[in-house]
Amino acid sequence: MFDRYRRNIDYIRISVTDRCNLRCRYCMPECGVEQVSHDQILRFDEMLRLVNVFACLGIKKIKLTGGEPLVRKGLPGMIAEIKKVKGIEQVTMTTNGILLEENLPVLVAAGLDGVNISLDTLSAEKYHEITRKEGIEKVLSSLDACSRYPELRVKINAVTLADYNQDEIENLALIARDRDIDVRFIEMMPMGLGKDFRGYDQNVIIEKLTAAFGQPVINEEKRGNGPAIYYKFDGFTGNVGFISAMSHTFCSDCNRVRLTSEGFLKPCLNFSEGVDLRRIMREGAGDEELKNIIEETIFNKPGQHCFGKESDREKDSRRMSAIGG
Repeated sequence: MFDRYRRNIDYIRISVTDRCNLRCRYCMPECGVEQVSHDQILRFDEMLRLVNVFACLGIKKIKLTGGEPLVRKGLPGMIAEIKKVKGIEQVTMTTNGILLEENLPVLVAAGLDGVNISLDTLSAEKYHEITRKEGIEKVLSSLDACSRYPELRVKINAVTLADYNQDEIENLALIARDRDIDVRFIEMMPMGLGKDFRGYDQNVIIEKLTAAFGQPVINEEKRGNGPAIYYKFDGFTGNVGFISAMSHTFCSDCNRVRLTSEGFLKPCLNFSEGVDLRRIMREGAGDEELKNIIEETIFNKPGQHCFGKESDREKDSRRMSAIGG
C-alpha cells in the first residue's frame, strides 16, 4: 500500500488502551488524565476486523501499544487471533515491563514475536522521579525473564532526557553487551508534555560510547520494522540503536501509520489529521467502504513532520497515547 510519495506502508502501531500504570513526566500529568469510557475504546472484535482490512491492503507488521497494553485484559487472546490473519507476518508489543514477567508465558504461547521494553534509567531513584512510581525491580526482572524465550526479539527503548539520563548512556548500552538485546536511544520529540524536556542527539551518545567501548561499526542487518540505525561495538552480543526524529529525520523512509485506542487512524504522529474508523464502523460501514477510506487516508499521508517549528500542534499538553505515540 503506497502513499502519494511512493512510500510502502506495511506497518501499523495499534494502541489497545489509553490506560497506564505509570505516570511518566513526559507523557502525562502526575494526577493522570481523564480516562476514556470503555464504550469509546475499540473492542477487540473491532480491532480484529480492522486488522483484517489492513492486511488486505498490505499491512504485514503490527505493534501493539498503549498506554500500557498489558493493563488490558484478554490481550494474549487478541494476539493469538491477529497471528491467524492472512498476511500478518509479525506481531510485537511495547511495554513498560511492570507486568511483563508474569505474562510472558502466555504472550509467547500466543505467538508474540517481539517486545520493546521502555527503560530510561537504571537508577531506582531516577526511575521513581521519571515515572512517579516504584517498580524498576519488576522491569529488570522482566528483562531477565525474557532470556528464557530465545524466540522472542527483545529491545530496550530509552528516551534521551538531558536532565535525567545523560550520565547513564554507557550503563544503559551495557545491557546489550552480554545479551542478545538491542538498546535503542530515542530522541525526545517536542510534542505533548515532551515539549518541556531537553533531550540530546545521537552524536552525543556515539561520542560517549566510542570513548568507553571503542569505534563501532554500522550493522547493516535489518533489526526491526522502523527507522532505527544500529551500531555494533566490539565484544557486544547485542546492538545499540538510534531513533532520531529530530537530528536525523527519516520521514522519506517512513512505513507506518497509527491507530489510537479510540479507533482514530493517524498517518503521521505529528499531525492531528486522520479518520475516525470507530465511528465509521459503528455507523454500519462495510469492509469495502473501510478499505477505500483507509486507502485514501494513507495515500494522503504527510511528506514529513514539522517538529521543531512553532505551531499550535506543539503547544498542546496531551498524553502521548492520545497523540498516537
